[in-house]
Amino acid sequence: MNFLSHYYFDRNITDCYFILGTVLPDLLKNADKSIILHPEKLQHPNSQVNSIIAGWNKHLDVDRYFHSSDFFATHSHQLKKILTPVIEGSPVKPFFLGHIAVELIIDNLLLTTGKITVDDFYAHLKGCDNAIIEEFLTVAGLKDCTRFFRFYEGFKSAGYLHTYSETTQIAYALKRICMRVWDNPFTAEHEARMNEALIAYRELLLPDFMEIFQEIGGKLATR
Repeated sequence: MNFLSHYYFDRNITDCYFILGTVLPDLLKNADKSIILHPEKLQHPNSQVNSIIAGWNKHLDVDRYFHSSDFFATHSHQLKKILTPVIEGSPVKPFFLGHIAVELIIDNLLLTTGKITVDDFYAHLKGCDNAIIEEFLTVAGLKDCTRFFRFYEGFKSAGYLHTYSETTQIAYALKRICMRVWDNPFTAEHEARMNEALIAYRELLLPDFMEIFQEIGGKLATR
């Protein structure tokens, strides 16, 4: 799941460090995909650091339930099939595109149906002290935090997740993600055709998309 779908499960929690932890694995991956940390079993004398660890573990649980769900298998496969002819000539792997597309669409649906607000999400991140974050990263084994904090400050100041509420921007968001792997993933024609396909698929998902959140929420409550 993407940032905002992870946030949905803990949207009523007031602990900003826990909220940060629920999205920190993806923030680190975006900052530098070579960063690999495994803090799952760490314990720390600082309760705020422990909140980040608890949020990190929540992230792993949510992703595990999501990626093993029938919802993900069905819709990522359908989007792969739909998008394969749309991006003909692109270096992007259709399987990768289907995976990311379903996650972006459900983020968009959470926003456009009023289930969460982006401003609340960013407020949590801005409430965290960088010294606490650095303590967590250091204890987890990251020797140099410079690259992460450069990305993280830009992520907060840019407020890019606001664009996820604009349905016509889903294809652009997909392109930005693909550009981390491929230099020139799509032509303007690819992008326009993807937009048409994704907007149509969003309408298909709209009536029942909350079922996956209810399913995962039930599993989290009984684990």
